[in-house]
Amino acid sequence: MLFRELAEVCESLASTTKRSEMVRMVADFLACLEPEEVEPASCMLLGRPFPKTSRWRLDVSWATLAEVVLRITGASQRELAAAFDRTGDVGAATAILFHTARTKHQQLFLIRPLLLLEVHEILRKVARLSGPGARRRRERLIEGLLNRCEPLEAKYLVKIVTGEMRTGFQEGLMELAVARAFGVPFKAVRRAVMFAGDIAVVAGVAAKSGEAGIKSISPSPMRPISPMLAQVCNEIEEAIEAHGGTTNFEYKLDGARVQIHKRRGEIRIFSRRLSDVTESLPEIKNLVLQELRADEAIVEGEVIAVGKDGQPLPFQSLLQRFRREREVERVAKEIPVRLQLFDLLYLDGRSLVDCSYEERRERLKTIVGDIELTEQLTTSRADLGKDFLERALRAGHEGLMAKKPGSAYVPGVRGKLWLKIKPILEPLDLVIVGAEFGYGRRHRWLSDYYLAARDENTGKFEIIGKTFKGLTDEEIKEMTRELQKLVIRQEGRRVWVLPKMVVEIAYNEIQRSPKYPSGMALRFARIIRLRPDKSPIEADTIQRVRGIFERQVKRI
Repeated sequence: MLFRELAEVCESLASTTKRSEMVRMVADFLACLEPEEVEPASCMLLGRPFPKTSRWRLDVSWATLAEVVLRITGASQRELAAAFDRTGDVGAATAILFHTARTKHQQLFLIRPLLLLEVHEILRKVARLSGPGARRRRERLIEGLLNRCEPLEAKYLVKIVTGEMRTGFQEGLMELAVARAFGVPFKAVRRAVMFAGDIAVVAGVAAKSGEAGIKSISPSPMRPISPMLAQVCNEIEEAIEAHGGTTNFEYKLDGARVQIHKRRGEIRIFSRRLSDVTESLPEIKNLVLQELRADEAIVEGEVIAVGKDGQPLPFQSLLQRFRREREVERVAKEIPVRLQLFDLLYLDGRSLVDCSYEERRERLKTIVGDIELTEQLTTSRADLGKDFLERALRAGHEGLMAKKPGSAYVPGVRGKLWLKIKPILEPLDLVIVGAEFGYGRRHRWLSDYYLAARDENTGKFEIIGKTFKGLTDEEIKEMTRELQKLVIRQEGRRVWVLPKMVVEIAYNEIQRSPKYPSGMALRFARIIRLRPDKSPIEADTIQRVRGIFERQVKRI
């Protein structure tokens, strides 16, 4: 299959808002592919080169990509900025420059057409590169690909590399398309995705093995499972009522959620985003290897940074552990961590995701050895729940989780079976889409950030406020370095960036405001912490922000 044909499908997806039409187009396309093309094609249609569970990651910044595009097309930075202003999209801006260059130089693009699998393999080579000279070699490979692209192909190659597909076609629709393309039940597809961690993997299995292959996908050590998610809950009483009069409260720790897999002598630790973080947590790996009394197991827990007194440190301290790829042992001594487990998903050949919360918890207790469990309270009394919340806060934790008695573990779903209770006004996970250089001692650093929420219907990010509060000088410097890799255009002291970085935001209230197209603005917004464990698609939606705003208005 030619890569151009995938680009044409993407262009067709972007031209319609009809979900049923999108599903039909993608199903028809997948059904025409060779089995080995289905997984990479599914990834690319969703705007990424590899499955989320893959160990491969592209380390290609927008700044590098822009340099390559300008070199190939002979355009200037000003022309690229003008093209972006016209389209608001880096892929579409690239296509404009390629079209202009092709018009001027007819022979520039008359090269052997790209195959879909060829693009996938070259992107894999890019991801594998490391060490001295890797940046330049990555750049040459990307330049070689783009040199063979027609304008439409260049548009979607850039979107895939940057993760900015924005056609409106998302994973839920891909699940429907896979079911239709290969004649397998939708429920079987959805359940398989929960265990495989990515719809593209499931699509590849469906193409090769059909329904039997799909149904054979189940929890297995060393293959991360999409984590079960929780809804926000405001009050202890609300949680108890939602769970039928009784609930299981657990401390909500201010750390990093991890899923730990053990298979005999091998341990792998996965983050909330299913990235392998084993090498960042050597002491946790050794602890689990020594203490977990099982040949094979998948357990979930939270890793928190602790001070010399053993008390929890803020999440920001823990981030330093995950950012350091070198001198891990030295950093481990500087920032010790502690593991607390709260769930058991698989044990010695048996999946436990369909078992009740109580059974999973009891079986977990029998295998943890000296590994700590999260504090727990089962109660129907709001006063006891409130006392438990106060204890959690005094111990330095974030709040509480409430888990419904008898509930199964439902991977990848944010429902009311799990609720999270925090003692501050519903914090928001927002995406930075722009920033401004500061003044005085911060004049060299991007320190004033534009915050946006995602529109779940269009996938676009809408600005709802700005903040310069909450980060230390060191964090601002690190933020500047990361944001400069994402800059799309600069306007004086302001830059606009690709929406990649998620931050957790506290605020006093949401106001009605004509300043932003959303009609809303955060009052006294401040950054609580950076959230590299969350992807932009997991950020809060403009619909949720509007719901909070409307509840505020009703209270007034």
